[in-house]
Amino acid sequence: MSLQPNKNAALQHGLTSRQVSMISIAGIIGAGLFIGSSKAIASAGPAILISYAMTGLLVLLVMRMLGEMAVANPNSGSFSTYAAEAIGPWAGFTIGWLYWWFWVLIIPVEAIAGAQILHAWFPAVPSWAFAFVIMAVLAASNLISVKHFGEFEFWFALVKVIAILAFIVVGGMAVFGVWPRADVSGVAQLWANGGFVPNGWGTVLGGVLITIFSFFGAEIVTIAADETANPQAKIRRATNLVVYRIAIFYLASIFLVVALVPWNDPRLLAAGSFQRVLEVLDVPGAKLVVDIVVLVAVTSCMNSGLYTASRMLHSLGARGEALAVTCKVSGNGVPVVAVLTSTVAGFAGCLVNYVFPGKVFDFLLSTTGAIALIVYLVIAISQLRLRARAEREGKCLELRMWLFPWLTWLVIGVIALVLGYMLFSDAYRYEVLMTAGVTLFILLVCVSRRWLGSGRIQHDGRQLDCT
Repeated sequence: MSLQPNKNAALQHGLTSRQVSMISIAGIIGAGLFIGSSKAIASAGPAILISYAMTGLLVLLVMRMLGEMAVANPNSGSFSTYAAEAIGPWAGFTIGWLYWWFWVLIIPVEAIAGAQILHAWFPAVPSWAFAFVIMAVLAASNLISVKHFGEFEFWFALVKVIAILAFIVVGGMAVFGVWPRADVSGVAQLWANGGFVPNGWGTVLGGVLITIFSFFGAEIVTIAADETANPQAKIRRATNLVVYRIAIFYLASIFLVVALVPWNDPRLLAAGSFQRVLEVLDVPGAKLVVDIVVLVAVTSCMNSGLYTASRMLHSLGARGEALAVTCKVSGNGVPVVAVLTSTVAGFAGCLVNYVFPGKVFDFLLSTTGAIALIVYLVIAISQLRLRARAEREGKCLELRMWLFPWLTWLVIGVIALVLGYMLFSDAYRYEVLMTAGVTLFILLVCVSRRWLGSGRIQHDGRQLDCT
């Protein structure tokens, strides 16, 4: 029996321009920048700047492509909806569920990271209790109304922005010799320990594979904008801001890290990149300051992850690609069942991690290894086909991808190259194969729906086949 979409499942314009603007500015800033960047730096040395620049350029182009489609058709299903229209329902089904799977596994990862910080402050309270409390609070805020999600995220994002700008000011003063610790001034660390590329150019490409997950989440604004007035203007502005966010928050801050701290400093991995810089500069309470910022960052990531997962599930339900109940919306415009389902999945991830530490959950997490690249690849292919269709039909697009189709093909080629490199690399083969396994499973589910008589699904009012 075919699942029919709930035609009354309408999300409300509950997000303000102020909230969407801040989400678009700080949406890509997570704990990966404050802590995870140290692993990338230790791998590639100062040349990690090239990795970040390459990744940033790729994300900029992908966001431009996504922005073109989102301005033409704002939708909470975002790239999943566009994939269904451009490639086929099977593509929208697969990428939508892959994206949901990614976020419901990232939610417990961030909850565990935040809980560890709180447990260090209050050792009498077990870490698992903090993890579940954080998740419960954020789930409650998402269930009340989208406005509450937006307000939480606004203040979380503001803290992250202020923290990074303050770090850039302090680091900049040190580089220019204005900071009291004059012995660490200048940029000599960029080449003082084996040169700018100490571990070879292969590590620069490997650095791209590490850094790309720090940028994943920039696409959230195209999902959130559907719940605000005049979404086209918000998406257009957010897309234009991507280049500045990447340049200021990532390239500037990472440049200061590798300029002030030796890339092979053993404390870099132990303390994290931002904390180590503050330690070198003798900033009082460096660990406490970074812990607070990281706690805010992981909580923000959880908040956005729960919101994004629930909206994607809602979109799948509204298109008949998930249980119909998941697209039901409360009087406050909240897809309650989608939020609760995503929350329960997150709780299950936490439970598995604490009951079977370092075993089952790590296995599940490995399945997300290449999802970001697959999402970007699907976005590029979707834009290629939808743009070509729009030009054939003579449609005028408000936002257009640069140098179409050449840059689109370039992105497709680069992503295919990176995925191929991961497949043949001992360090990344397992993650690629695990992601491929999950993708194949979802595809089989899609095909099975047709065999079982439920493959006729709704999309934009039309009956489409799930193959």
